[in-house]
Amino acid sequence: MGWLTDPQVWAGLVTLTSLEIVLGIDNLVFIAIVAGRLPPERQNRARRVGLALALITRLALLASIVWIIGLTRPVFELFGQPVSWRDIVLIAGGLFLVYKGTREIHQGLEGDRQTGDAEGGRTSFAGVVAQIMLLDVVFSLDSVLTAVGMANSLWVMAAAIIVAIAIMLMA
Repeated sequence: MGWLTDPQVWAGLVTLTSLEIVLGIDNLVFIAIVAGRLPPERQNRARRVGLALALITRLALLASIVWIIGLTRPVFELFGQPVSWRDIVLIAGGLFLVYKGTREIHQGLEGDRQTGDAEGGRTSFAGVVAQIMLLDVVFSLDSVLTAVGMANSLWVMAAAIIVAIAIMLMA
């Protein structure tokens, strides 16, 4: 119980929670875009369900990120540079973000989006929730890596993520 009176634990919790909230703002923008594909009466529920399920996946990511960080032994070389499993995971996440961002910008600028009932029929509630979860996992990599680098205690990192998701749900 000494952790209750340890100022370093509380400072770490406050700092990590603040960082999780700031780094989570980009999540909210993409979540709003994805949920906007549903009829208005289903958008709020999709955001809430998606973020609630994303909390579970984010905590699982947090628990496994320490293991991934340790995967620095080169698997192969590419153009004379060693590539580890950690590099592969980070590159795959970055490529997904580039793809998703480019697709959203293209649809927004070129008017590829259909309006009306055809749009609602094309996008399912489960599909939107799955996209919200996937986007949250990809966007949370930076905050989870920050948490692992700043705190020594898994419960402090988990508590910061839970508070940040709760604030995102309210927002």
